[in-house]
Amino acid sequence: MSNTIPQSGLNTYKKAYFLGIGGIGMSAICRYFLSVGMEVAGYDKTPTPLTDELIKEGAKITFEDSIESLPEFVHALQKDVLYIFTPAIPKDHIQKNWLLSQGIELKKRAEVLGIITRDAFCIAVAGTHGKTTTSSLIAHILYSNGINFTAFLGGISSNYNSNYIHFTSGENLMDKPIVVVEADEFDRSFHQLSPNAAIITAADPDHLDIYGTAEAFFEAFEQFAHSCKGNVYIHSEVALNPNSDITKAYRYGFKQSEEDTSLDFYYQHVQIKQHKFEFNFSGTFEKVQCGLPGFHNISNATAAFALCQESLKISPEKIAAAIRSFTGVKRRFEYIIDNQQIAYIDDYAHHPQELNAIISSVKALYPEYPITGIFQPHLFSRTRDFMSGFAHELSQLDEVWLMEIYPARELPIEGINSQALLDMIPNANKRLLSASEILKTLEKQPPRVLLTLGAGDIDKLVPQIKDLFQL
Repeated sequence: MSNTIPQSGLNTYKKAYFLGIGGIGMSAICRYFLSVGMEVAGYDKTPTPLTDELIKEGAKITFEDSIESLPEFVHALQKDVLYIFTPAIPKDHIQKNWLLSQGIELKKRAEVLGIITRDAFCIAVAGTHGKTTTSSLIAHILYSNGINFTAFLGGISSNYNSNYIHFTSGENLMDKPIVVVEADEFDRSFHQLSPNAAIITAADPDHLDIYGTAEAFFEAFEQFAHSCKGNVYIHSEVALNPNSDITKAYRYGFKQSEEDTSLDFYYQHVQIKQHKFEFNFSGTFEKVQCGLPGFHNISNATAAFALCQESLKISPEKIAAAIRSFTGVKRRFEYIIDNQQIAYIDDYAHHPQELNAIISSVKALYPEYPITGIFQPHLFSRTRDFMSGFAHELSQLDEVWLMEIYPARELPIEGINSQALLDMIPNANKRLLSASEILKTLEKQPPRVLLTLGAGDIDKLVPQIKDLFQL
């Protein structure tokens, strides 16, 4: 069997043009096409370290939204070009509208990912939080055990410094190539996939600008679960319709008592030893050390353990060893500095449940120290929909610093701003600060434990804060 993913549905294309090539999901597909020898070009709004890497790997990228900046093979309207766009591209985008005016078909990223994985053994991880860490951990378990696979990840794996991993020098575990992907619920993207094994880590209502209601959101996850051709591993707190006829569903989660028989796979007896989390898995494997800290990451590790043991038949000893050596994903409980003076952790958390997961875990790790958190809300609509939830979770912090809302693809909503959120937080120690004010305040008042939280451009602050405290 070949280690290469079958090209059915894509074998007529020799070139690809991406609108939004620097996005974390788009860039993984870009890297895949580069690896199979396609000519790749694309547009993105601004240069980033990721676009710099793509250029080094062979992609031709423009940062000018104009018809003139399109590559020659696009101007020539060659028939062997695949056009891919992300929904984040605005409606008034010049290049996008010109391509449409020429009668060119633009495919969404999710549609292309569905075509790529159609003839593979597809492992898809869905969930409003935890999917990037869990899919990256599954990829690490496969790599650590010499199993051939390809992974398209929604974050940069710290173990491999990439969001695209293609391992071909090991063992073929299945009769077709294994592909690990994130199943993104935004814009119903995960409905383009037909996985052979799947995980649902969480389903807390989000993207209500897309779905409209929580009921429609849950129905979308049910549809995803039904699309799976094999086992589906569902977190115990995910409330799918009890009348669902999903046939191969397993429940996983935290087992609170020996009398609890509702879980097929579970974790229990969690301990923290020298800032490391340990847990017992399903009563069969004790003291699994989680390379990535946090109670939520024990849950993610339990899901990955269950799938790799049950669906892939990897031995528990080998799975546990890989979990121990997993160092996580950039901006997911990522230690930026960890010394005697400061513990500085950066996390992508942008939903109330994600904030609760990271803050509660850090409080358990550092019970003796006050915790300062800097949070940048992401999207006006999300801030509106979850303002009370954000206020509640942020109140766990000893000191709260807010940045202005990162708008992304949205226009402002009247009355929805960071000041309104700040007013709802009961803490006495709270501030609304700009990026420059944050750096000045940190320099004068260095905290013992610091968190940066959010999915906007707060990550631009991370290296600047690191420089302040780097010994």
